[in-house]
Amino acid sequence: MRKKDSSIHSEFPWEHPKSKSEDPKAVKLVKRLMESPTYRLAEDDPDFMKSYEARGVRLEIDYLKAELAMQKLGIKHTIVVFGSARIKERKTAMSELKEIQKKIEAHPENKELLEQLRIAERMVEKSIYYDDARMFGRYIGESGKGPDDSRVVLMTGGGPGIMEAANRGSYDVGARSIGLNIRLPHEQFPNPYITPELCFQFRYFAIRKLHFFLRSKALVVYPGGFGTLDELFEILTLVQTQKTNIIPVVMVGKKYWKKAIDFDFLKEEGVITSQDLEIFKIVENATEAWKYILDWHKHKDTHLFI
Repeated sequence: MRKKDSSIHSEFPWEHPKSKSEDPKAVKLVKRLMESPTYRLAEDDPDFMKSYEARGVRLEIDYLKAELAMQKLGIKHTIVVFGSARIKERKTAMSELKEIQKKIEAHPENKELLEQLRIAERMVEKSIYYDDARMFGRYIGESGKGPDDSRVVLMTGGGPGIMEAANRGSYDVGARSIGLNIRLPHEQFPNPYITPELCFQFRYFAIRKLHFFLRSKALVVYPGGFGTLDELFEILTLVQTQKTNIIPVVMVGKKYWKKAIDFDFLKEEGVITSQDLEIFKIVENATEAWKYILDWHKHKDTHLFI
């Protein structure tokens, strides 16, 4: 707040309400005015900021807050990792499997429990991707000149599962990593391995997606569900339609992706072309994914660390 200069004035007329001596109702009337929502500064008025008409302002500040923070820390490029929030590290997946197995011993004919058992067994199988994503996070964290080099930084959706594993890998080697969380109807917590000054929460999916792709030099996609598929097809469409710079798109886990999406069928049906199949690469693990990204940029002569 600006300090008063006593040498110029002692008090402006508007710095006190109209006195009771002039009008007994004045103070009460002024108080009523100052309590009116319309008297609030726009930025301090939650009803206005949440209104339909102020959506453009909300979109702008949703983008700007994260943008300025990344600029301040010198984040030039990112490598984005997507994947299921439900995939857990092996010890947790095994613990959940054993718990369901105990329940089935008491209720062997319970169909719901048998379905849960099947899913729990699959989750144990998929726990290898947690370890693999963690390894990939280490690769990024140790790249360039080492953990203190922020020119290329890992970015995830900030949640649990594969996102947590990737952030954890960078955390393991002391490197920064970014988490773009999103406000959801149900409560959501950021995973604990994101760099605090790079942990963001967005209101709008659209702005969050913009930040995913704005600095991205590669997209790595692990097994996942609706959210993962949404982000995958978003970037495939943007590259296909030349609405973004071409970047390497790597899908990790050949067995999963060959079964989850039949790209050959789409090609045979004529809804995509052979050239569209060159937009992405399916690999087995983090080591292959990292090598592909480095080779891709070397071949394209688009350097990661500049």
